[in-house]
Amino acid sequence: MALATILIVEDDDAIRRAIADALQHTGYGVVEACDGVEGLERACGGAIDLVLLDLLMPKMDGLTMLKHLRCAQPAMPVIILTARGEQQDKVAGLRLGADDYVVKPFGPDELLARVEAVLRRSAERPVERAILEIAGRRVDFQRREIAHENGQATTLSEREAEVLHYLCARPGRAVSRDELLNRVWGIDPRGVRSRTVDMTIARLREQLRDDPADPSVIRTVRGKGYMIALDTPA
Repeated sequence: MALATILIVEDDDAIRRAIADALQHTGYGVVEACDGVEGLERACGGAIDLVLLDLLMPKMDGLTMLKHLRCAQPAMPVIILTARGEQQDKVAGLRLGADDYVVKPFGPDELLARVEAVLRRSAERPVERAILEIAGRRVDFQRREIAHENGQATTLSEREAEVLHYLCARPGRAVSRDELLNRVWGIDPRGVRSRTVDMTIARLREQLRDDPADPSVIRTVRGKGYMIALDTPA
């Protein structure tokens, strides 16, 4: 299972391929685009966790793409990649909502470290709404409380709330066990065999009163992981 899916938007084939190889070798899934128009389509149309974005590109430059992306996907993590190190470019990108900025040439270790840091920070971001409706149940993430239809309420542990929060921030996408271990627990899943994720999901299903034999709230997607069913999208 990929740790996360990274979109590389870069018009230089050699640079794009080198970045893709480094990411895939580390365990990330990769999607590629060679210009800003294609990059925006892929960022808005697929299950992307982070965008690596060049500034100088044909059809649509990186800053213009970032501006459009922020309208469509306001919480999408973005790292700008550019050969231009001028201060005004960095400031413009950060003001448009970029999470980080790397100046070419850069080494793979530096890039991977920045990717990991931005993904970790993005996992800690709150969903746009602190209260969501999940299968008729009102979930208050600030109070870590689930209000049921009969007026009763159950309280989530901090870790249970974090896992549910992570799933709710990615509606319609199956999240793998490895990704949850990496992004919620902060554990490198490579070479690790753990039932921690499955046990936490089981407890969440119990708290949500989701039928463990046929779960409809937190669904198991065979070979891919877990997916949340939201009444109100995050």
